[in-house]
Amino acid sequence: MAGRINDDDVKAVRDAVPIDAVVSEYLQLRNAGGGNLKGLCPFHDEKSPSFQVSPSKGLFHCFGCQEGGDTIAFVMKIDHLSFSETVERLAAKAGITLRYEEGGYNPGHQRGERIRLVEAHKVAAQFYIDQLGSAEAEIGRKFLAERGFDQAAATHFGVGYSPAGWDHLTRFLRGKGFSDKELILSGLSQDGRRGPIDRFRGRLMWPIRDVGGDVVGFGARKLRDDDNGPKYLNTPETPIYKKSQVLYGIDLAKKDIAKVSRAVVVEGYTDVMACHLAGVTTAIATCGTSFGGDHIKILRRLLMDNGSARVIFTFDGDAAGQKAALRAFEDDQKFAAETYIAIAPDGMDPCDLRLAKGDQAVAELVEPRTPLFEFALRQIVKRYDLETPAGRAAALDEAAPIVARIKNVASQHEVAVQLAGMLGILDTPFVVRRVAQIARWQRDRGGRGAPAAPQHGGARRASGEYEIQAPAATGGPALNLRSPAHRTERELLKLALQRPELVSPAFDAYGADEFTAPPYAAVRQCVQDAGGATGAPADYLSAVREAAPNDTVRALVTELAVEAIFAKVVDEVYAGAQLVSVRLRAVDRRLRDIQGSLARLGANGDPAQLAAVQNELWVLTQYAQSLRTNGAAAL
Repeated sequence: MAGRINDDDVKAVRDAVPIDAVVSEYLQLRNAGGGNLKGLCPFHDEKSPSFQVSPSKGLFHCFGCQEGGDTIAFVMKIDHLSFSETVERLAAKAGITLRYEEGGYNPGHQRGERIRLVEAHKVAAQFYIDQLGSAEAEIGRKFLAERGFDQAAATHFGVGYSPAGWDHLTRFLRGKGFSDKELILSGLSQDGRRGPIDRFRGRLMWPIRDVGGDVVGFGARKLRDDDNGPKYLNTPETPIYKKSQVLYGIDLAKKDIAKVSRAVVVEGYTDVMACHLAGVTTAIATCGTSFGGDHIKILRRLLMDNGSARVIFTFDGDAAGQKAALRAFEDDQKFAAETYIAIAPDGMDPCDLRLAKGDQAVAELVEPRTPLFEFALRQIVKRYDLETPAGRAAALDEAAPIVARIKNVASQHEVAVQLAGMLGILDTPFVVRRVAQIARWQRDRGGRGAPAAPQHGGARRASGEYEIQAPAATGGPALNLRSPAHRTERELLKLALQRPELVSPAFDAYGADEFTAPPYAAVRQCVQDAGGATGAPADYLSAVREAAPNDTVRALVTELAVEAIFAKVVDEVYAGAQLVSVRLRAVDRRLRDIQGSLARLGANGDPAQLAAVQNELWVLTQYAQSLRTNGAAAL
């Protein structure tokens, strides 16, 4: 059985790898105030950022889908790894050597499937790079040179060469300790009559990396006439490679995409290379599939969907390129970014354009010229005979719904006027009204089909405040922060988790029953089970999270530890006010209970019991008065 990773090493990994650095590999983060960062959640679709990262606490939390946790939890979730696989991956980044209990350190047996497959691809990528310098690879070097790529360009993009033999890579990887099962599963090898053989043979190789920079697949270009395979051959679907979820060049382009809020989508590997070498470092390409919804999700997290973001598609000017552009337009409304299309006048792709006219021509090509919706309209309109009333009417019927989908109402009106001109319809107001009518119909139809309020415990804004459904596992009524009691209890718990020194030692004397919401009572119990807030150690938050009885409560702990405290000045005065408010409400509730007991006992009740209840009533009344008069000093 595989050994367990030493607890101290796990803690060292958590401390060594900053959560903001890890999360930034997958999405763009911006300042959210209070030392926190925010971005679009990678775990669910959203248009405004509700995903927050707290670098100082090493935690993340999404107020939309309630996903949360530390660096390890984030990587486990986003890359679908086991706990041990995640720790090993982060440890490798941090240069930490892990120790294993119950069997010692044995990396060959300890690492999980994804780690092994990624490692096999890393070794294979270097193997292909080394082979590019061989005599056999002269044809590959010539191919690159003819397209304007020298050795430095090949090295920058990791381009390599797969030998033409049957099993060169397979034998090499076996020598590195990889099993035949791993080679087949990775897609690097395939079954032959006498065992595994290389999938890629005699081809130019491009490594395909995920957003985090790991090689997860390859694109292979045919070089020889006797190769009966397709022009481009990609890695098949594997546990680590899904063609609809990868973008070639995203590892090189992601920082600049986030920086300038612009992405350029091209059609092939050489087009990406040409763009980057021409200074268009935001270029990326799909891998053997059309641009679709999963690709949009990747870009949206980097673009942050702000109004100034732009996505520019470059397609060949032929019929296939025009079809690709129209397919891209079908997903246009999934972007908040403005979308454009760039087609060279002579129909050349960026690689050919760079060869023919130089880097400047490539840079000028991708400057936004034609909005994607305008291109789509012109493609539709030119299919009809606009010399006849029937042709104009048919073109309007097909084009009007496209104009109605434009997000900006002012732009929608302007384009409707343009459409009337394209069609040659003199009654422009009629076209504008027709587009507006379809737009209303589309909105109404979408409203009827839209889901009700989130059922997953998500947070939403209501009158400027969060309205939160209680985690189901803890039971109790819904949490509603328009309730003063719930709002104050939440603030006190945030202080206890984020600034324990401000509420100690008074907070540790509070009982869980002083919190009216069962989820908050559960968090209060976690703090107590972790040793209390007084003298909180460095790993205090981790201890509180570990004390949670289930994932629901643990998620709430994470949420409270990340959520901003609603005060401009967070000090002892503010903390004292929250302590007093929660305690005073608890006392008032107890006073009401006692008054009810007195009413039930009546004048004929047991004298001793009546005296005890009256005494408690007097004591609590005095205590409540003291809290109101003296504030935190009375605690």
